[in-house]
Amino acid sequence: MKVNEGIVDRIIRALLAALVAVLIIMGVVVGTWAIVLGIVGGILLVTAITGFCGLYALLGIKTCPAKAKKA
Repeated sequence: MKVNEGIVDRIIRALLAALVAVLIIMGVVVGTWAIVLGIVGGILLVTAITGFCGLYALLGIKTCPAKAKKA
């Protein structure tokens, strides 16, 4: 798996995952929605840690900066 997420993308995903966790822990989101958001938050956290997003790979999106090629 090649990294296809930039640092800003990874930070945003980690912050969103933390927000989801706080909402579930505080009891703002409960029931089925808590389960669904928990799964989405988990996916966001995993993709933030690994730097790879399968959906980005399928759509051909790459937010990480291109590496300079040596001449």
